[in-house]
Amino acid sequence: MVSVISGIRGAIQIDADLRELVIDGTRELMDAVLTRNQLGVEHVISVLFTVTPDLCSAFPATAAREMGLREVPLMCATEIDVPGAPPRMIRLLAHVESSLARSAVQHVYLRGAVVLRPDLALPGLPG
Repeated sequence: MVSVISGIRGAIQIDADLRELVIDGTRELMDAVLTRNQLGVEHVISVLFTVTPDLCSAFPATAAREMGLREVPLMCATEIDVPGAPPRMIRLLAHVESSLARSAVQHVYLRGAVVLRPDLALPGLPG
């Protein structure tokens, strides 16, 4: 099998800036990225998380570490505050090593985050 390094994008919109919602939303997003791409923690090279400026109650990286990504470099940042942008978004860019062709990578947009990339929303899967 040939190993390929790919970037996987994803996002989720949460209901409020509460620590437990940031943590739970990040877990849901990371789990969906790994599951849909048939990846394990060992495939993840690094993850960059961003949040909209209205989310400041927890670091998304905390949830990823709790999921077992303890040896993976993780970073959190704030998105640009663009007027009219959807609120309460957690985004990620995960760098992974796998046998998946880049064209087979499934990017994950959950809940209200589907509006960010409707072209990547998967039909038949909960959003």
